[in-house]
Amino acid sequence: MENTETKKERVILAGVHTGSRDILSDTTEESIRELEELVSTAGAETVGEVIQNRPVPENATYLGEGKLDELKAAAETLEADTVVFDDELSPMQTRNISDILGLKVIDRSMLILDIFAMRAKSGEGKLQVELAQLKYRLPRLRGMGIEMSRTGAGIGTRGPGETRLESDRRHIMRRISALEDELRELKKHRELIRTRRKKNSVITAALVGYTNAGKSTLLNTLTGASVFAEDKLFATLDPTSRQITLEDNRKILLVDTVGFIRKLPHKLIEAFKSTLEEAVVADFLLHVIDASSPEAENQIRVVDSVLREIGAMPKPVIGVFNKCDVLGEEPIISNSYDKNVCISAKTGANTDKLTEAIAEIAPGAKKRIRVCIPYHDGAAVNMLHETQKVISEEYTENGSVMEIYADSGAYERIKNYVIKE
Repeated sequence: MENTETKKERVILAGVHTGSRDILSDTTEESIRELEELVSTAGAETVGEVIQNRPVPENATYLGEGKLDELKAAAETLEADTVVFDDELSPMQTRNISDILGLKVIDRSMLILDIFAMRAKSGEGKLQVELAQLKYRLPRLRGMGIEMSRTGAGIGTRGPGETRLESDRRHIMRRISALEDELRELKKHRELIRTRRKKNSVITAALVGYTNAGKSTLLNTLTGASVFAEDKLFATLDPTSRQITLEDNRKILLVDTVGFIRKLPHKLIEAFKSTLEEAVVADFLLHVIDASSPEAENQIRVVDSVLREIGAMPKPVIGVFNKCDVLGEEPIISNSYDKNVCISAKTGANTDKLTEAIAEIAPGAKKRIRVCIPYHDGAAVNMLHETQKVISEEYTENGSVMEIYADSGAYERIKNYVIKE
């Protein structure tokens, strides 16, 4: 029998620990573990790792030639096919490292782009990923060897000509321009939808957070949806919207957004700005945090940094500390958010408290009041049934006695009939 099982790529991880850079941009034990998860998500297996301690990465070869020689020997011993670097490499570094190792060389940015390409399902998501990939590749076309140099003299080589490099650059630049045009049209369409939401007084809340914090699971738990959720980095990429109804009948549109990660390529932030705009235009944010992660504090810093970069702050934020069932104890909660709630999206524990926090922070809060509306004002009764939440209603000799949740507009209309607030 023929074995048709696909052989996994064998990967060695590599990085430079400087000790002087910000901990979120330096190569640390945590960032290497995260890189290993990314490799697993991409369908490969990690067979080794190399971390070089030096003040700054080497300009030409990142690790330095001596360390690269060690890496080459390790790759031969471990039968590795690929080396994945924990930072974004310059085009020159990529070329030099590849020449020395004779292996496939991938940096963190390329790996994340590959995962995004694999996870994108919607047409817009695929366009955004392709745009980011092309912008990443464009500067890396330069100096890719003799196959891109001008052909020597002879028949068919006279005239202005065009190198393969120039041809590829022209093709990529045309495609980038076309993708940007398509995404601009999609952005206009999305803005129309948002304008309609605003006109209809739809309240929106964006779920933001580090990748694999449990945003999609929480969306499913709160709304009864069936959005794909998996214990992997970037399990879901395309934005999803679902609606919940609060006790006072306010409708809240929850919008799931792409997860963040340390060293997130700037080109991805740019390409996905249209998707991330959901966080910018939302009335408030649910920052979902993996409370069980030892890196929770750093992950919060990464998310807050990206939110500031895209202009989504300041606005009301509920800190949703998820996976508290795994943690087994109360997390140390940051006081920087308007509300903090400890929950388990998987088991549903304390999600009622989260709903209460949403009701408190969401705009358009409604008062619970008791009114007696005289029978001659039947229009007021009809308005309340159509636009507000009626808890109870009984008919008395003086009129319809109703217990309701009323927004500010309705309250102004019936305030003379209020008998209890």
